[in-house]
Formats: sequence, structure tokens, C-alpha cells
Amino acid sequence: MSQTAHQVEREYTVLAAIHKHNTRPTIPPQSRVPVPQVFVLCEDVDVIGTPFYIMEFLEGRIFTDMSMPGVPPEVRSKCWLSAARTLGALSSLDPKDVGLENFGSHKPYFPRQIKSLSKVSLAQAAVTDVDSGTPVGEIPGWRELIAWYERNLPDERKTGVRIVHGDYKLDNLVFHPTENRVIGILDWELCTLGSPLADLANLTQPWVLDPNDLGGRIMVGYKNSPDTEPISLAELEREYCQVTRQPYPIVEMSFARSWMLFRLAVIAQGIAARYARRQASSEQAHLYANVFPLIGELARRVLEDEGHVLLPKVRPKL
Repeated sequence: MSQTAHQVEREYTVLAAIHKHNTRPTIPPQSRVPVPQVFVLCEDVDVIGTPFYIMEFLEGRIFTDMSMPGVPPEVRSKCWLSAARTLGALSSLDPKDVGLENFGSHKPYFPRQIKSLSKVSLAQAAVTDVDSGTPVGEIPGWRELIAWYERNLPDERKTGVRIVHGDYKLDNLVFHPTENRVIGILDWELCTLGSPLADLANLTQPWVLDPNDLGGRIMVGYKNSPDTEPISLAELEREYCQVTRQPYPIVEMSFARSWMLFRLAVIAQGIAARYARRQASSEQAHLYANVFPLIGELARRVLEDEGHVLLPKVRPKL
């Protein structure tokens, strides 16, 4: 078992802090952020070979397919609205109020992400296949994208520093067995402090994807497909804005949506790089050599569809 696969100590810390917040008698129900209760953290690697924690088991529903097949339309829309409200509650938490002021950097989130992922992507692109010697290659247009991101950074002072889940999406949520509401947010291994817009962009990613994007291989898309759309993007974001008490629309969302797709392209490129070294465990890993360039193109398309112009290639600062 890998000792570096997940930083379970960080997960335990954030879950314990949010649960303590939820149990304060002065916190109204709508301000509680549903998480499983954690009971104990064991950092002794001699027990099972890695640190671990024990948490509450939540009896409920997890929708691993974001298209939610077989679920009535009215249930789907209510579940998505609950996901937006739950994220709004998380985005409204001040880390200082829950004892997490030192949980991560207070420097602007997106510049930190741009700097680190640019370096990661460049290194991954240089990895060569052990058999063919062919490099994994760059994400198409990544230099223009990085240059655009650096010129159009959101003003993060609008929201302030917040707790970022890092992978907030439908299949990381547990819904009540019979009621259409979230009862738990899972998988906090990527959590940090930063901009809540990253989580909102991740949640709403299906609305910027066409069903034909990527051939339906790894993501569900609702764009240009009103028959399968569980709820409109506008309604979903309005719900989030109402909870977080900010005006709709959020003008920085085009940046956030594109950036989260770019981040996904870097993740997919990483899987392709591991496959090139024959270190990937997934049987589908070989597909990512063709998938990550497509996701990179989607990151560009999101910006161009909203009228943004990317300048010719320039070398970003690393």
C-alpha cells in the first residue's frame, strides 16, 4: 500500500473541523456542510503499513454515472440543486471560523495552480514511451492557454480565501436514501485553501461538454443536449449564488471552467505518461494518449465560445 497515495491526515483534519462546526448549537441547518464524522486518526505505519482514519458509514445513494440513468427527471434536478446548495455552504465557510486558517497557503489560488501544473505538464510531455521512444507530447495550445490565464486572473478578493474540496462532483457526494439531499461529501484528498470557483467549475463541467466530446469516453456532456440536461446551468448557478450571497452571473466562471478543463487535461496527460513508462495500473490507461489532447482543446473552446481571444504562442513563466 502506497504511503503517499493520499494525505489522509489532511482529510482527517478538514473533516474533523467541519464536523465540529456542524455540531455547534448556533449554526443554522442551512449553514452546515454535510460530512461523515471521523472518529480516530492512526499515524502509526506499523498497524497497516500507512496512516489511516476511521469514519462514520453513511447509508445513502452515490450516483457514479452523472447522467443518473433510471432516475426520474424531477429527482435528478433536485439532487443537482442540493449539490449546488451544499457547495454553497462549503464556499461560505471562513477557514478561520473552523480552525483551518493554517490549512493551506493564503496566496491567490489560481496563480499557484498555474505555476505548479505548468511545470508538471511540461515534465509529463517529455516522457517517452519505453517501447517506441515517442514522447507523450504537449497539451495542444497549452502555452497560449497559460498566457491567457496569466493575463485574465480572477480577483480572488471577491470571495476571500475559502476551503476548496478539489474534486467536488456528483459521484463524490452521498445522497439521502429517499430524500433528494446531500448527506455527505467524500474524497477530500485534494482539499486546500483557495478559490471556491474551482469547485463550482468542477461541479458544472458537464454543462460545457457536448455529448460528442471525447466520444463519451470519460465524461458526461449536457451542452447542446436539452433532452438529457437535468437542470439548466443558469438555475444551478443561481442557486449557488443565492446561498453564497453573490450576484449572478459570476463573470469569472469562463476562466474557472477553462482552467478546470486544463487541469483535467494535465491529469489525463499524467496517466498517459505513466502508461508510457508502463507504470499505470488501469487497463484503460493507454486511451489517455488520445484523450488528453482533446480535453486541452475543450479548455480553449470554452474561452473561444464566450468570445475570448487567445494570442499566438508565447513561452509562459515557469
